[in-house]
Amino acid sequence: MSLPLTPLPQHRALVDWLKTNESEVWRWQSDAERLSQDAEEVRLSLLRDTYRMDAEGHPELFAEISAAKEALGLSHIEVHAYQAQGHATPNAAICYLPGEAHLIFSGPILTLLTAAELRAVIGHELAHHLLWQMDDGDFYLADRILHLSAAHPQAEPSHAQSARLWSLATELFADRGAYRASGCLETAVVSLVKTCTGLSQVSGKSYLSQAAEIFSKSKPKTDQLTHPETFMRARALQLWVEESSELDAAIARMLEDSDGLEELDLMQQVSLSRLTKRFLARHLRPEWFRSEAVLAHARLYFPDFAAEGTADDALLSDELASLSKPRREFLCQVMLDFCAVDPDLEELPVAAAFERARELECLSHFEKLAAKELGMKAKDLKRLKEKSAEILAAAKP
Repeated sequence: MSLPLTPLPQHRALVDWLKTNESEVWRWQSDAERLSQDAEEVRLSLLRDTYRMDAEGHPELFAEISAAKEALGLSHIEVHAYQAQGHATPNAAICYLPGEAHLIFSGPILTLLTAAELRAVIGHELAHHLLWQMDDGDFYLADRILHLSAAHPQAEPSHAQSARLWSLATELFADRGAYRASGCLETAVVSLVKTCTGLSQVSGKSYLSQAAEIFSKSKPKTDQLTHPETFMRARALQLWVEESSELDAAIARMLEDSDGLEELDLMQQVSLSRLTKRFLARHLRPEWFRSEAVLAHARLYFPDFAAEGTADDALLSDELASLSKPRREFLCQVMLDFCAVDPDLEELPVAAAFERARELECLSHFEKLAAKELGMKAKDLKRLKEKSAEILAAAKP
């Protein structure tokens, strides 16, 4: 297989963000003694809650484990296998420990799959191990930090969204491990669909056509918390196998597209913050707008803000046009902050905001905001809305 198993862009972006912005948490989670203590707890829990299988009693299973290990370049690790107790749904999972992997099978999955399909499932689970050992364990630490942060009582929505994005991206990476282990796209897809549905007979070719039909009629995004919808996983895997140039953009649409502000993950917060800064630089560019009070207020948003001498941002208009309605309305709220911060500017900031709101296609929304928050009379707002271009043209540059 020539296709490299490399982390997704979402993985690398979150690892870089954590190492840069949460360096103390990163160092704390890297503590070797703490990781060793966790390992002993994992081993004991598995012994209590499962039936442990060995190569002597289950030679067919361990033959597929060996084949999957070799396909993923993990021949050096020790793999243990267990059957979970009290679980009726077919599934597989992995517990990661440095240098060893613990596969846990649930329900009738071992009897549901053919040998090749079982190898694909094992490849999927071992791909988790492969990811977590990359870059000296950076991706494992990121996984721990993101999920522990999301579970904290004081977690922000962005923490939960970041852990969710990480989990979704990780499943897509692991699906590539299923393909690498089985050597066949249709086998990898069949193993996925069988596991998710419990069906004993599945056509991988038919399901790939079904997924392609869905995408031909819409641009779906996942609503799931940990695993993308099955048709999305099948489509993403097919694009990867075919080395499609649309792969990264398609995955970003599936995983990251969201409308509201509460759905922002850490990276999307960074992106929106940068866009807001660029938006403000354009909005406050007129010389009359750059009073001491206005710039001081802008620096409450961005301490290094400077509107003077800012080059024209040629890409900004297209980016603003593609923003969701809630995020364009958020920018209206930002503009509102600058409408009353300097009384000496009188009506000019409101006129400027009306012009920007018109560009953002949020004119009525801004008008409602201004009426509520600025306490202006309806006739004055109507005049400013209708005459905003003239008022600004008469102002000094």
